Amino acid sequence: MNEVALRMMGSNEFTMGPQTSRKLHANAEENGESEGLVDPPKVEEKVGGAVPDGLSTDSDVVKREAESMSRRSLRNSAEKFEFQAEVSRLMDIIINSLYSNRDIFLRELISNASDALDKIRFLALTDKEILGEGDNAKLEILMKLDKEKKVLSIRDRGIGMTKEDLIKNLGTIAKSGTSAFVEKMQTGGDLNLIGQFGVGFYSVYLVADYVEVISKHNDDKQYVWESKADGAFAISEDTWNEPLGRGTEIRLHLREEGGEYLQEDKLKELVKKYSEFINFPIYLWASKEVDVEVPADEDESGEEEETSESSTSEDEETGEEDADKKPKTKTVKETTYEWEVLNDVKAIWLRSPKEVTDEEYTKFYHSIAKDFSDEKPLAWSHFNAEGDVEFKAVLFVPPKAPQDLYESYYNSKSNLKLYVRRVFISDEFDELLPKYLSFLKGLVDSDTLPLNVSREMLQQHNSLKTIKKKLIRKALDMIRKIADEDPDESDNKDKTDTEKASENDEKKGQYAKFWNEFGKSIKLGIIEDAANRNRLAKLLRFESTKSGSKLASLDQYISRMKPGQKDIFYITGSSKEQLEKSPFLERLTKKNYEVIFFTDPVDEYLMQYLMDYEDKKFQDVSKEGLKLGKESKFKDLKESFKELTNWWKDALASENVDSVKISNRLDDSPCVVVTSKYGWSANMERIMQAQTLSDANKQAYMRGKRVLEINPRHPIIKELRDRVVKDPQDESVKQTARLVYHTALMESGFMLNDPKDFASSIYSSVKASMNISPEAAVEEEDDVEEEAQTETKESPKGDNDDAADDEAETESSFKDELSQADCRISTWSVNVK
Repeated sequence: MNEVALRMMGSNEFTMGPQTSRKLHANAEENGESEGLVDPPKVEEKVGGAVPDGLSTDSDVVKREAESMSRRSLRNSAEKFEFQAEVSRLMDIIINSLYSNRDIFLRELISNASDALDKIRFLALTDKEILGEGDNAKLEILMKLDKEKKVLSIRDRGIGMTKEDLIKNLGTIAKSGTSAFVEKMQTGGDLNLIGQFGVGFYSVYLVADYVEVISKHNDDKQYVWESKADGAFAISEDTWNEPLGRGTEIRLHLREEGGEYLQEDKLKELVKKYSEFINFPIYLWASKEVDVEVPADEDESGEEEETSESSTSEDEETGEEDADKKPKTKTVKETTYEWEVLNDVKAIWLRSPKEVTDEEYTKFYHSIAKDFSDEKPLAWSHFNAEGDVEFKAVLFVPPKAPQDLYESYYNSKSNLKLYVRRVFISDEFDELLPKYLSFLKGLVDSDTLPLNVSREMLQQHNSLKTIKKKLIRKALDMIRKIADEDPDESDNKDKTDTEKASENDEKKGQYAKFWNEFGKSIKLGIIEDAANRNRLAKLLRFESTKSGSKLASLDQYISRMKPGQKDIFYITGSSKEQLEKSPFLERLTKKNYEVIFFTDPVDEYLMQYLMDYEDKKFQDVSKEGLKLGKESKFKDLKESFKELTNWWKDALASENVDSVKISNRLDDSPCVVVTSKYGWSANMERIMQAQTLSDANKQAYMRGKRVLEINPRHPIIKELRDRVVKDPQDESVKQTARLVYHTALMESGFMLNDPKDFASSIYSSVKASMNISPEAAVEEEDDVEEEAQTETKESPKGDNDDAADDEAETESSFKDELSQADCRISTWSVNVK
């Protein structure tokens, strides 16, 4: 196989080229005698029977295509060849398969043209004369349309092909990947191949029924390759077209249904989508309407001349002065043609990061992200990866998160575009980045990925896994850099005041902005990505009892830990304001310990995975296991309150209380309810109960055992102990103990199983405090219905109408109030849920 084979054949040297001002040669002569085949290879019979019914078109379509192709015949003076069997099978599948995307043909031709230009440019590094002079030295791709003849031509000034190259490259497909491709197609497999490189040059037959390839290599004459994709092709020396100088031109004689590719806007759209970052300029011979000044109508000029001849001699002098003035003109629209460049956005990832300005990065971000705002991205990372897999990448952190980022989190698509040799392949590779980093935008350009395999196979390729690991590392480094450069995140003691002022203008508050937009993604990453959990934990931010109005990091928390403190304390809840009043913080705050506030529902799941950080364990202060100081001093208290704790546990037997203990976390509150270390917290219980499809029976297994911790220094607890010692069977003491427990349960964040019973206990206590007898009943309401009816009957006759109006108005107002009350009750119910 020649090294200048097509990409689909294992190389990229097939080139194309449009001819700009030259006349397109007419197609093949009709009814010419066909010369014999030159060394024809063995040809398999048509494999139409091997193509599944799902891939075949109906007979009418095949008939129309055959009639269209029969209009032309190959030149009778050319050498005739048959395609090798596998090529014939492939083209039969392409032409008769149900491809939904025919646009890929243009991407293939432009990509091959770019490869040919790359080759000649590389050779010119050692031999400058190989480029030639004048137009031949211009490395560009030109496209031109002939709407009348329905011909699309694409030309490059690349390396070109010799006659031998044309025979080998356009009549042979390399073994690599081709058999797998044919097998996939015949078994109804994935028709959407990666970039369609498996189809290669032959994708032109998706839109054309006759193709000419004119090519000139520096080492050979100019030749024409032509074929109707009917199993044969012909090659002849080109003596009728204008000399190309060097390079290749492809002329696609489009089918009737391919008329859309004769529209300039369609070609511009395809180049913008697939080939925007090709390393060479792509030009289109495009029409343009301009305003042109033309002379006024001849009739108007004739009238002026006639008037001038009939004037007197004095008037002739005036006429001569008028003649010196400019003639009258008018503005008309005129269509002109000129070369229009289609890929003006440069592939900045090919340049050194030191050479690219911030303005260029911002412009590039707006281009690939389709972000039309004036905001800059929060950060970007531009790097080259070397090693087993080589690729270039540019990643951006958007200034704002999409509105539905987390509503459709598990259905979200990656925002990374995959390029191969600057040719756009796809933006649907979810394997390039994990879900939690799907908010990043950017691109990856690799020269080493295999292109003749299906998308499914590529997603399982080891190279893609290596790329993913490097992208994650670079992405996390980029995010960490936002924090490192933010003055609010560090002290920056070593920097001058001028440097600080400059940073305050540009970098201050940037990480807080990032966290507000994408903080939940970092938390989801800690849950999902075990390999990078510690790196993600460094990016975690939160409020705490010592953070004030700013966010704190785990590193900052550790730096403020008290001597001897081994655990990182935290508490979960619905808001910072609520947690600041929690009884769980009383002793911790008094002893000057810092406690982290986690107020996001996802934090409950987060802390099930983030067990430790920098050898420090996390401790939920609302669960058992909290240790503050030495436990020896509690031994005497435990013994003195042993009778109360045992009695109280028995009194709460119906409340699912596991035990009653002396607490070391309370200061002002009489008691608090904590859960077992590995069970749900009160906040987690509320979250799970609010789930639409939650199962109450299954939730019972996850609820932690509840422990009532009492404050032995509180007067209520002391009084209860004395009364229990005095009379353990006193029902009023039992009722008081249950009421205290229910109050602690509610203050600790739990939902009451029987709010009505709790309310009744409160009202009974209120009665007792006000010396109201427990037997006191509610007074009966007076019956005033009959009296109201009597007053209505005695109303004066003259006032009947007014009374009726007042009654209707009152009734309407009452209905409105009821409706508003129903709305308030419904809203209240939703909020409670």
